[in-house]
Order: sequence, then C-alpha cells, then structure tokens
Amino acid sequence: MEFCKMFSISVVIIAEMVITTSSQRIPTTIEGPFQPTTRSFDPSLRRGSDDLPMDHPRLKRNVTSNFPEQIAIALSTPTSMWISWVTGDAQIGVNVTPINPSGVASEVQYWKKNSNDIRKASGVSVVYSQLYPFQGLWNYTSGIIHHVKIEGLEPETQYHYKCGDSSLGAMSEEFVFETLPLPGSGKYPPRIAVVGDLGLTMNSTTTIDHLITNDPTIILMVGDLTYANQYLTTGGNGTSCYSCAFPNAPIRETYQPRWDAWGRFMQPMTSRIPMMVIEGNHEIEPQISNITFQAYLTRFSVPSNESGSGTNFYYSFDASGIHFIMLGAYVDYNQRSSQYVWLENDLKKVDRSKTPWLVAAWHPPWYNSYSSHYQEFECMRLQMEGLLYQNGVDIVFSGHVHAYERMNRVYNYSLDSCGPVYITIGDGGNIEKVDVDHADELGKCPSAQDNIPEIGGLCHMNFSSGPAKGQFCWDTQPDWSAYRESSFGHGILEVVNSTYALWTWHRNQDIYKEDKHGDQIYIVRQPHLCFNTSNGNQVIPTPWPRFLLHRRSNSIIFLCLIYFFLLYIIQ
Repeated sequence: MEFCKMFSISVVIIAEMVITTSSQRIPTTIEGPFQPTTRSFDPSLRRGSDDLPMDHPRLKRNVTSNFPEQIAIALSTPTSMWISWVTGDAQIGVNVTPINPSGVASEVQYWKKNSNDIRKASGVSVVYSQLYPFQGLWNYTSGIIHHVKIEGLEPETQYHYKCGDSSLGAMSEEFVFETLPLPGSGKYPPRIAVVGDLGLTMNSTTTIDHLITNDPTIILMVGDLTYANQYLTTGGNGTSCYSCAFPNAPIRETYQPRWDAWGRFMQPMTSRIPMMVIEGNHEIEPQISNITFQAYLTRFSVPSNESGSGTNFYYSFDASGIHFIMLGAYVDYNQRSSQYVWLENDLKKVDRSKTPWLVAAWHPPWYNSYSSHYQEFECMRLQMEGLLYQNGVDIVFSGHVHAYERMNRVYNYSLDSCGPVYITIGDGGNIEKVDVDHADELGKCPSAQDNIPEIGGLCHMNFSSGPAKGQFCWDTQPDWSAYRESSFGHGILEVVNSTYALWTWHRNQDIYKEDKHGDQIYIVRQPHLCFNTSNGNQVIPTPWPRFLLHRRSNSIIFLCLIYFFLLYIIQ
C-alpha cells in the first residue's frame, strides 16, 4: 500500500517535470507547414571577416618534404575507407615543373584497437597543375597526392592507422577512426555535421571549432570549400568580390596554395572523421585548354566507382541506415544526361528496409527566398525534382546562398506533406560575407537577367499559381520558406530511428553559450502516407511517444528509473 502511494506521488512529480519542460518542446514537421519566420541579421555582428594569412599557425606546413600532411578519410563502402594525404613540395610561379608522383609510395598500415595484427594497403599517387596562358599570372603544380583504400573493416570498430612511405622512414603519426554500423542493422550515425561555403576566414575557424565540440560522426561538405579563387595572387589578401577587384581579368585566377592550407586546417578533424564532399562553383577554377575542377577532382577520394558513377561530380554512399546522394550542379543534369541515368539506377537500388532515410545534397539550392542566387538553378530543379520526389527523398542539403534557410515540405513550389525538407546552410564562414537581402523585400527582387549560373542553362520564370501568381518574386516571405536567418554556422543531423531525426542549426555566435543554438526541429518521415519505395519495399514507421520529443527527456527518464530503483530497494 505504501509503495502504491509512493508510486502515485512519483507519477505526479514526473508529470510536473514534463509540464515544466513543455516550453522546451521541439517541434516536428508533422505539425507543419509552419508560418514563415525571419530572424533578422544581428547588427552587433560583422557580416564577414578577413581571410586567414598563409603564415597563420593553423595553415602552416609542419612536416618535411616526404612526410604526410593534409590527411583525410572518406567513406568508401560499409566495410572500407579511403585515406588521402599529400607529400612533397608544391610549386608556384611563372615556370613550374611537376614532380614525379612515383617518387614516394602510397602506403597505409592499419590495425584494430588492442590488436597486433597490422595490415597494409597500397594505392595511387598523382599530381596536378593549374596553368594560365596569360602573362603575369602564376602557375602551380601540386605535391604528390596519395589515395589508398583500406578494406575488410568490421562495423562499429575502432581502427588505428599510419600513412606514408615506410621505405623512406616517412610514416605519419598514429590516427584513429571508428567504423559505422552496417546498413540494415537498425542503427544510424550518431551525429552528421553539414557545412557549406566554408573558406578560410576567421569565421571559418569559429565554425570548425564549434563543429568539433559537437563531436560529429560524418561531415557533409556541400561545396565551395577553400575559396582559392577568391584569394589574390598578388598582395596576399582575400577579396569579397573578385570581379570588382579585377574587372578586366582575362580568366578567374586562383591561388592554389590555399588548397594546401585548407587541407592542413582541416586535418585535425578529417584525419579521424570521414568527410564527404561535393563540388561548388568556387571549385570550377578554369585554366589552360578549358580544363576545370582540377584541384577538386584530384585531391579528394569519394565512392564514385563504388556507387557506379565513375566520377567525383556525383556519387552515392550508405552510412548505416541512411543512403546519401551527392549530385553535381555544374555538370550536365538534364534527363538525357549520364548523371540523370545514373541517378535513376541508383534510386532503383535503394532498399528502404536497410536504409530508410534518403538524403540528397548538392551545392546551389532549388528553393531560396534570398536575393542572392534567386532562381539560379531552376533548370536543374525542373529536370530532377520529379525523380527525387517520386522516390521519397527525405531531406536535401545545399549551400551557395550565404545564409540559413529551412523550408516547409514542398514540391514544385507548392506545400506538399510528402515533399523533402530543403535546408540551405551556405554560410560556413567564407570571405564573401553573409547574405541579408530577401527577394520578397521592397526593391530587393532580382531581375530575370540576374543570377546567371556559371555553368548550365537559365530557366527563370514567373510563378504560375499561388499568392505570387504572375510575379517573379513574392511580396512576403513565401509559404514554403519556414525559417530563415542570416548567420554563420553549421548544422547537426541526429537520426533517432527510421522515422525521426533531430536537425539543429548551430550559429557561430552561440559557440560559448551552453545549450544555445538556432533553429531546431524533428524531421519526421511518414512513408506509409506518401509512397511505396521504387523497389517495392514498404517502410513501417516507428514513431516515438510525444514525451520523448522533449530536449531533457533522456535525463528525466534516467532520473525516474533511478528513483523507482531506490524505492524498490527501500521496500
């Protein structure tokens, strides 16, 4: 009888705790569509910051010629991993001579934690050049770039590794990474960091420092990585507007040593956390003979062959219970293109019973209410949106626009509960400053001749229905734009189960504030209401009770369990 009384009192206490924390309840997309909300730019903050100088401690080279630097890992398959690094001396000047890439071996030694069984793998080594046919522009040739795939990895296992050339006594220090759970295991990567348009500024350092404190399992980098083409060869300073600084430049010159500096800047993180990249417009980097994207294509290993694309421009990969599709906006994407055909085939292979979540990423957003890059990639949307919608893509991440914006579920500019949640996070900290103008504000609507893509067609159009019918821009924040804010930062996606994932926008200004962040929402899949997957698999949702959607739920549950355990002991 006494225990029953205590139990009743406990229930009341728990109820009061839930009520107390109800103001902290995180919304879910099931409650949408949400009323459009704009959080204005904080005038106490700077819109941008200066580029880090090449002699900054985080950018300087700290190894001798043959020793590895710029070490990075990337997912290959669920049981393999790419290890990449650079050795040797890059050259920049009028006359440069490429070094022989076979002069230093590509070797990785790796072993499981607490194991003496050291395995070895070898790979390939390459160099690339950035050459200009114009007098006075500096040419560049890289150090030796190494790529090695290590295979036969066990899931959820910690591995140690060294890379380099043991025959030269030039091996790296020891690094550690942990493999992910397998697809079909019912498990998910704990935290996925999403960053776009990072660059190498003081804001970039804040973004990365903040991101590291959130302890991600994977990093998704959605284009515009180094801004090497925004850094002046002469003068050694960055510019927020290249065409303004060089209106008569015969070609958009890039300062390739920024790539090396960026690799050093990222190594403390990328040597232990897989980083998956996709190209942006700042990776185009045209040079002699109309060659483009040379640095991007040479420096990164991605699962292109593993996913059947055969190219770094677009590919896919599995990360536990998530299938990621990385699309290229700066190569052909029309419905007769190789990319589109590959995408169709890739989507047919997705097994939603093993990878319930389907997440896509590419650089320029299709849905964007900022003036900058407004309707810039309508052609790509018109070609590809239907295919992604029909296959039930859950979330789409993009960059390009230097601001944060999360959309209500949308398809073809109409609110649609089965459409993806589009999120723009193109404000990692680059030199071009944060975007603050909205296309729906008076005098801020671009003309149809603005925002022309650097590669691809132009498909600007007036809206054919809704409140903006007949107009190029809305007069108010569009109904598909749920939340927008001009701030630098990064996002974290935490997939809870097959239907719930927590998305949090972490603003740079909140880095030193405990339990402080920007936009936050549970993204909820409802496949039983929207579609059957293309391979016929029906995914059964497993929604969580409402109580578990509270920020402090886990702590409350833990305390309650302890309380009842103590009651049991006392009795």
